[in-house]
Amino acid sequence: MALSWVQLIGGLVILIIGGDFLVRSSVKLALYLRISSLVIGLTVVSFGTSFPELVVSMNAALDGHPDISVGNVVGSNIANLALVLGISAMFFPMAVRRSTVVFDWPMLLLSTVLLIVFAWDLHIELWEGLVFFTGLIVYNFVLIRGSRKQNRRESAEVIDKEIDASSSADLIRALVIFGLSLIALVGGADLLVNGAVGVALSFGIEERIIAVSIVAFGTSAPELATSMIALYKKESSISVGNLIGSNIFNILGILGLTAIVSPVDVNPAILEFDMYWALAIPLLLYPILLTRLRVARIEGVLLFATYVTYLILIF
Repeated sequence: MALSWVQLIGGLVILIIGGDFLVRSSVKLALYLRISSLVIGLTVVSFGTSFPELVVSMNAALDGHPDISVGNVVGSNIANLALVLGISAMFFPMAVRRSTVVFDWPMLLLSTVLLIVFAWDLHIELWEGLVFFTGLIVYNFVLIRGSRKQNRRESAEVIDKEIDASSSADLIRALVIFGLSLIALVGGADLLVNGAVGVALSFGIEERIIAVSIVAFGTSAPELATSMIALYKKESSISVGNLIGSNIFNILGILGLTAIVSPVDVNPAILEFDMYWALAIPLLLYPILLTRLRVARIEGVLLFATYVTYLILIF
């Protein structure tokens, strides 16, 4: 039990430090790639902070634990928007870009609906995984292409001046820091999940409940750490984009790759209960995003209360 607590706390510390350096390096990379920090949040940062979910889900599927594989993704998506976004907004009310409302949110909703449809027969097969992963590639292609065009129109001169002021050594340093940050996030999440599962198992909690709550919280910790640090550094576009992008990547990328490697069985309880929460929370979030394009403190409290309600019901 003592070792589990050490792993849990140690993993959390590593995640916080890794999240800090991930935000710093991603902003620098956005400059050199000539794409906005919002898109970096939706793509590179969201992929990086979703790596723990990918590692956990792939290993669980290959080891014959489909409840953890699917429950981790569904639970993480619930935690990202209700817990992480809720806590972040409670401390740092955040602005939301219009493109997030008109493009990224609909993509998240479509991905969630597609997940429910594919899971309806309690099985996610190879071809369904291929559809997921293809959708992820198309989404990111459109996203990055649109951002590069916008930046060329609106801020090419500013970006060129900033790039000229930076050396190639700065770019190499940013790449190295980014890579080390991803490694820290994966390692920290692994420690945190092992510790959390060890503590939970000592209380005799079933696998599905562990997956959608403890494991999902552990693998969502990078999003929480990254979002809080991004908001503290006034990079709210990375924070909101990171959370929405992580949820899209969780479904299309993680479940897509997992199903391609090994078809996944779906627990009926996850389909009939947890997935509908994963659909309901984005629907709840939409009017919040539309309200002055801002997530205020009171709305953060509402999201956090929603997550607490979800936990009470599953336990």
